[in-house]
Order: sequence, then structure tokens, then C-alpha cells
Amino acid sequence: MRWIGGTALALALSAGAALAWGQEAAKPSAPLPFPKPSAEALQFFESKVRPVLVQQCGACHGEKSARGGLRLDLYAALLKGGESGPAIQPGDPDKSPLIQVLRYDGPVKMPPQGKLRAQQIEDLTAWVRMGAPWPEEKGKGQDAARGHAAPSGPHWAFQPVKPPAIPAFPKAKALVRNPIDAFIRQQLTSKGIQPAPRATKRELIRRLYFDLIGLPPAAEEVDRFTADTDPLAYEKLVDQLLARPQFGERWGRHWLDVVRYGQTNGYERDDEKMHSWRYRDYVIQSFNADKPYDQFLKEQLAGDELDTVTDHSLIATGFYRIGVWDDEPDDAKQAEFDNLDDVLSTATQAMLGLTVGCARCHDHKFDPVSQEEYYGLLSFMRNVRRYANVDPAKDRDPAIFHKLTDGTETLAVKETGTAPLKTTILIRGNAATPGPEVQPRFLSALRGGKPWLPELPPSGTNGKTTGRRRVLAEWIASRENPLTARVMVNRVWSHLFGRGLVESANDFGRNGEKPTHPELLDHLAGRFSGAWSIKSLIRQIVTSETYRQSSRTANPKGVATDPGNTLLWRQNLRRLQAEAIRDSILATSGKLNLAMGGRGIFPKLPPEVLSTQSRPGSGWDQNLSEVVRSRRSVYVFVKWTLGVRFLEVFDATTPDSSVAKRPTPTIAPQALVMLNSAFMDEQSEAFAVRLLKEAGPDLDQQVQRAFRVALGRQPTAREAQVGRDYITRQLQLVSPGPSPEPAQRKALAAFCKVVLNLNEFVYVD
Repeated sequence: MRWIGGTALALALSAGAALAWGQEAAKPSAPLPFPKPSAEALQFFESKVRPVLVQQCGACHGEKSARGGLRLDLYAALLKGGESGPAIQPGDPDKSPLIQVLRYDGPVKMPPQGKLRAQQIEDLTAWVRMGAPWPEEKGKGQDAARGHAAPSGPHWAFQPVKPPAIPAFPKAKALVRNPIDAFIRQQLTSKGIQPAPRATKRELIRRLYFDLIGLPPAAEEVDRFTADTDPLAYEKLVDQLLARPQFGERWGRHWLDVVRYGQTNGYERDDEKMHSWRYRDYVIQSFNADKPYDQFLKEQLAGDELDTVTDHSLIATGFYRIGVWDDEPDDAKQAEFDNLDDVLSTATQAMLGLTVGCARCHDHKFDPVSQEEYYGLLSFMRNVRRYANVDPAKDRDPAIFHKLTDGTETLAVKETGTAPLKTTILIRGNAATPGPEVQPRFLSALRGGKPWLPELPPSGTNGKTTGRRRVLAEWIASRENPLTARVMVNRVWSHLFGRGLVESANDFGRNGEKPTHPELLDHLAGRFSGAWSIKSLIRQIVTSETYRQSSRTANPKGVATDPGNTLLWRQNLRRLQAEAIRDSILATSGKLNLAMGGRGIFPKLPPEVLSTQSRPGSGWDQNLSEVVRSRRSVYVFVKWTLGVRFLEVFDATTPDSSVAKRPTPTIAPQALVMLNSAFMDEQSEAFAVRLLKEAGPDLDQQVQRAFRVALGRQPTAREAQVGRDYITRQLQLVSPGPSPEPAQRKALAAFCKVVLNLNEFVYVD
């Protein structure tokens, strides 16, 4: 991560390329048009696309009936098409006959009994646009339908957690600080790879700050840490950061990604869900308080059914309300089950790492989860009242809100009553074709294939609900559940290393990736499920030598043997997430407002963006002060149909579905938004004002201070010279005025923008 320097500086500005993303990373070879689908893409297919193909198309274009020679249950058959040719052209919905007939664009209209809902058509269109991801089909070539193939042995993730013996390295104590290092070192030794040396103290403090609180360290904090000779200085810094309130904001955002947090309903009107922000604040406060993870899960699933019901536990059940909601469904009964499926699918992905939602229409294609088991799990939630829209000026719907002890309200879950509603299997997932009745049950795969029936409370035990959600919550949060601890440990690991021990963090099933270090995963899961402390888990990981390694690649053996660094012979170089980039810019400019909580903030959006809504400008408060808008990005209002371009271009999540790991592609708009957006103009100007105040009029002092504030280090002699020369040239281009101060500020602001665009500013080493 180096200053781009010399004439390249001016070229970068004029060409719009100051953000030199690929400088430190190996250049990838030309990608295939549609590479192997990601876990998120496959989950989108299974949850949004396959159900429509099965329910709406399967009767005429399935295994038993292929009218017109077209089958839509196999990928190869879909590409081959029927008598009229291929059904889709991956990547181009407008040239895909399937999408055309679904839109009713021509003489052929499918399905003939009535047009699909707008959201279903949009989902299928988005699927084709992303390359029509489809899970690999196994069996007799690509034309074979998948079924439950006999597994070669028990699936690793369904087995009980059994903490293994810790490998011994008595002669390498410097490289084996805790058990994590022992497990990592064991595999490296077997491959003959030496681990990378420890990162510098400056690199470590920046890494810790960004990973734990999502903000850069102040220059003075870097100075103190690098000069501290206390052998426990690093461990003390870790404890200080874990105790800061900004920790919950950083790590709470990770959880909000997983549970697809949103503050509006979606669809055309996209109205606000009143008080949904309380759930976000609950998550942040829970991480800050180091709430035991098992309690954290129980409160979200059944906070109103616990022995002690608190304001916090009621707010936690907002988990049931933060998803998309159609206020004008074509089929109210189908919409009810769509909502229940959204909650169940999200809960099982987030907490168990399983794609249980794939069994809604048929037995799971990969994992031993039957359709009967899917509806058995759904029956725990069957009594939950469907969300309903409310007018803030009128009486609150008791199905939506709970009163808190201070007299305010919160969005929360409520049930229809104490008598459990009947739950049946829905044939092909269609609410209009109910099948046999089912009773609550757990997943037999997690009990060696044996039926797993719960003990249910007597009806009306608590006088308000069935009490069944608590049974489900206690099963998920149990130490005996082999998935819960493993899944959360893997999520934490992924955020600290850029990839998980299991790369498919939302899918621990047979279609997911195998763990790179299964013994280490079970060791950490066993320890974690003792006290369920997320902070203790993070502390154990970040104090390991493995985490403290440099990210440098000067290791020929490591590069040749393990180019993807799956064995962790070095730390991974990682780009900051969208929120951390925006927050770091605000912190560097001196404008960051650390106020916590509340409804949220609304960054400025140009009129052309606001006009994209069905009701332009609706639901986006443009009247906030600059101070309020400068709060941390976790508080940006999350509206389904309207996003903040600066965050979107750096891959901030949308609330469409659970996101285990954000993508980090390098695209041209990232450089453009960093160079040309109004936000960057404002912050560069503010940064220049800060430098003038702290460094005075001397150019050399301004350059020195800019590097210290933005990067936590002094510039090299070459960097300092380039900076001074650039500011001088900018001064010559600025029109002189009655006072030299505006010209100095403009010239310095141009330099500040370049500094904020450096690789070193947006990457964690």
C-alpha cells in the first residue's frame, strides 16, 4: 500500500483513477461469463425462483409432463428448451423467452391461468440477469434430476461438537500463542510452509480498530501504541476496544446483514415500519453488553414467552417484523405463508446455517430435510399474526405493537391466541392445496436420522401465546445443537480474516463448503458454547499469532502451495466495508458524530435519485442538519426501494435476503464516487479546514499532518515532496480572491481528496 506518487498523482486525478484498487492484489485472469454461483446466488434461486417454477410451471413443464418439449425442473433442459428453442439466455432477460411470456409481452402468455405477481416476475428476471445460477445437478449427467443420493457417510456439520486434542508445538512457542495457532501451525507444518512474520505495530493497531470498532485510530493513539514497551500493550488495546460503545455498532451491523434488516415494507409504496429502528438498537446494545449468544437468540425468537419478559426481549421480537411485506397481496393466504417462510428461512440460515427454506415445496434437494420437517418447524411459528400496515396518526394495531415500560411503543411479535392453529403440508408450497396435517418437530438429521419430537407446553400456559416459539428457540440455542455454536464461531472468524473456516457461512449443509480446519472449528465451538460470550471469542482470535501475521506475500512456498491462503500462512489483505469507508472519511475530516440510537439518518440524495420512487421524495427526510447526517453509517435509514449510492457502490447490503459475506468486487463507479461525489467534495473541504487549523499555513506541516491523520504515519520524503508540489500546482490553478485563505483551502482540499483515495486508506493490512 504505497503513495501513488510523482506524475501518476496528476494523471490519477485527471483520469479518474486515484483509487488504485488492484495495486496490492494479484490480477485475476479473465473471468468466465458466469463463474461458479455464490452461496447467496444459489440461495436466491432456491428461495425465490425454484418455488415459482415448481408451483406455477411444474404441472405442465415438469418430469411427468413436458408440454412443447420443455422442462423447467432441470437446468440442462431449460437451456436446451423445447420446440421453440432455449427458454432463457443467461444474463439477458430481454432475450429470454421465459421472461417474455411471464411478462405477457407477446401472443404467448404464461401461466395461462393468470399472470404471476410482479415480485415473482422481478425475481425471475433478476435471476436470469445474474446468469441464472442453478445448483450443480448430480446423477446421470446434467440431465438427471437430483434426489436424496445416498451419502457416503454422516455429514460433518450434523455430528455433535467434539473438541479435539490440541496439537503440541513445544519448540515453537513464539508462533503458538494459543490453541488457534497450534491447529493452524499443524497444517502449515504438514505442507512445509512457514507462517508470515508478525505485522508492524502500526499495522496491528489499524487492523484492530477497523475490525473491532470500524473506525481508524487517531494519530496520537498510533503514537502511544507504537511507543508502548509493555509486553501486554496489545492485549490491553484489545480490551479497550471491546469495551467501547462503537464495538456494538460495528458488530451489530454484521448481524443486521444476516437477518436482512430493513425499516420499510418494500413493494410500490414502501412505507416505513414504525419503530423498527428499536430492533437495530437492541442488536447494538446486545453486542456491547456481551449478552450471551444463546440468550440473544432466544429473545429474538421468543422474547415475549420467556420467564422474565423485559423491554429488551420484546424489542428483540421485532425480528419477525423487519422483512418485506406486501400490503396489497393478490392472494392473502399465500402471502401469509410467504411471510412465515421468510422468517423461518432467515432464522434457520442465520442461526443454524441451513437452507431449510428449500424444503417448502418439496423435500430438500441436497440435505436430509423433508417437506414434512419444514412444515413441522413452521408450526412453531404458525400462530404469529401477520404484519399489518398502520397509520401513525390513528390507533395502533395490537397485532403490531407492544407497550414498553416508559410508555413508548415497539414493533414486536404477537400471536393469534393460545390455541395452536392447524399446520398442514402445502402441496408444492401452494396455500390453496393443503395436504396432511403436521405437528411440531425438529430436524432428524441432527439426531442421527431419528425422529425428534419436542415436548410442547400445554395450550394457554402463559395466557397469551402457544408457547411453542420458546420451545423452538431453546432447541436452536441449546449446547446440544451441533450447528448453532459452529455457525456463529465461523461468522466471527470470517469477519476477522475475510473468509470463514467454512466459506459458505449460510450453508453448512451438503451443498456448502467443507471446513478448512474442522478441528479448530470444533475447538472454538466447544469453548464458545460454554459461556456464549462473543467478546471472549473475538479476544481469543485476535490475540492469536495467526491473526497478528502480516499480509505480505513474500513467501514463495506459501504462494506456490496455497495461493488462496486457505491454510492461513499470512493474514488476508481486506478492503474496508462500505460503512467503515464512509465512517473513516467522516472521522478523518473531523465531522464524525458519534451520537447513538434512534430512528436513523438520511444522507443527501439528488433529486434524480429520489424521483425513482413511485412517490418521489416520500419517506426520505432531506431536512436534517449536516451534524445529524454525519453520524455513523449503521444508522443510515434502510429503505427497500431507495439506497445511498456511496454505500451501494461499495457493496452495502440490501434487505432482500440474508447475507453472510458481502462481495468485494472492484468496479469503476467506486473510483468515480470517491473522486466526484458531493459527499467527497464536502469531506475533502472539511479535511482541509481541519489541516489548516491543526497544521497552520506551512505546506510541509499540512502534508505531514494529512498523512498522520488519514494513515497514522509520517509520509516518506518522496511522498512529502509530491504532496507539496501538488498543492503548489493547485494553488496556481485556483482563481485568486481578495483573501488568500479560500484559495489555500481549495488547493489543500484537492490534495486531501487524493489522500482519501489511497489504497492504504481503504484497505486493512
